[in-house]
Amino acid sequence: MKVLVIGAGNMGLTYSEGMAKSPLLGKQNLKIYDTDPKKITTLNKEPHFDVYDNLEDCLPKADIVFLAVKPYHTEELFKTMAPQINEQQLFVSLMAGVTIDTIKTQLGATKVVRAMPNLPAKVGKGVTSYTESEAVSKVELIMVRNLLDTTGTSIHVSTEKFIDASTGISGSGPAYVFYFMQSMLDAALKMGFSAYDSKVLVSNTFEGAIELFNQSDISPETWISRVASKGGTTQAAIDSMDDNNVKQLIEDAAYAAFDRAVELGKEK
Repeated sequence: MKVLVIGAGNMGLTYSEGMAKSPLLGKQNLKIYDTDPKKITTLNKEPHFDVYDNLEDCLPKADIVFLAVKPYHTEELFKTMAPQINEQQLFVSLMAGVTIDTIKTQLGATKVVRAMPNLPAKVGKGVTSYTESEAVSKVELIMVRNLLDTTGTSIHVSTEKFIDASTGISGSGPAYVFYFMQSMLDAALKMGFSAYDSKVLVSNTFEGAIELFNQSDISPETWISRVASKGGTTQAAIDSMDDNNVKQLIEDAAYAAFDRAVELGKEK
């Protein structure tokens, strides 16, 4: 299986490293294409990459092509790619807001998988939702899933609506968590803790809470009730959040990201 990744930005490189270090490619090196001379120099130092700056040298030879460029680059890129592809090739898009129909129309491909990754893929803890065009076979979809799973886990969804929805939950979600963490760090610093102690308090609290959640079937609401005693400190914090409508604001934020993902698809 010959895999090509087009674009060596954060997400493209993350998936390239995950796939290249897995046994899925057999003895084949992963092919990676980029036009940035500095990136190419860096990539050439990696023994598990075959690095290209000319699509003609790599695109026609690939079985599966991952598209990991900025969405605004697609029109020009697809014009260059279109004459060089064949109907057997499978294209996996990691681009936000670019629909399957857009890729099929502009690129002239039939086998397209649209995927929504997230930042924790960089540490092997990513979650990627994905869906496919009608021409993609079950065997091909399994291959794609195995490749996506090299950076964490993946979830197959039935339609692109859920790709846009997962953008609002998992795709943009790490930023929500960091936003909450930063607020807690700021509070800890104002209370007099050092920067180091603030980081330890906040990061370990998040890590511990997530582990409790993952190792049980208990809902977050039930965990809150176990921590928050009536009239106690935790209940005071929860009451403050409820009074300020924090839960609804977080839901609104997730829907704002979802709505923007839909808008981006229409703009294309």
